[in-house]
Amino acid sequence: MALQLDQALLQAALVGYQKQLEELEAKMAELKRRLGQTSGPRKQASAPAAAKHSAPRQHRMSEEGRARIAAAQRARWAKAKKAAKNND
Repeated sequence: MALQLDQALLQAALVGYQKQLEELEAKMAELKRRLGQTSGPRKQASAPAAAKHSAPRQHRMSEEGRARIAAAQRARWAKAKKAAKNND
């Protein structure tokens, strides 16, 4: 008797979940319609647009820029060392 009750309960749960799934799919379709999307898979980007983003851009830093960053970092280190020395 308990086995039949468990089976009936599982079947009822399955029916309930299927109903919820149908309702969610209907709501999602309505939202997609409002957003102007189709309910099918997303459209693929065009080939030129996809190729444009396939290779990472290479950023090159000039020697002058690198020197300015190094000088700023040395100044920060000097300031930190001076502050640490004064705290001792």
